[in-house]
Amino acid sequence: MSFVSAKELTGDRQIDITAETCPMTFVRTRLALDRMVSGETLLVRLRGEEPRRNIPKTATEQGHTVLAEAEAGDGTVLLLLRKG
Repeated sequence: MSFVSAKELTGDRQIDITAETCPMTFVRTRLALDRMVSGETLLVRLRGEEPRRNIPKTATEQGHTVLAEAEAGDGTVLLLLRKG
């Protein structure tokens, strides 16, 4: 995983889960990944320490790859995942 500028991150698809709380943060992420083709990328905008810690861990456990993470200027975090 690399840490890059938020402006550099783009994905094939994007979701914003900043208004969600665990466990819905990963439920929404997983539903988005389930609708994708292997190799596609998903850019997830999230807020808070719990999803920042849990989403990469759970995504990796399910066979996906965390490509990058970046802090946006508004206090949110962008996480770029590749579907496994």
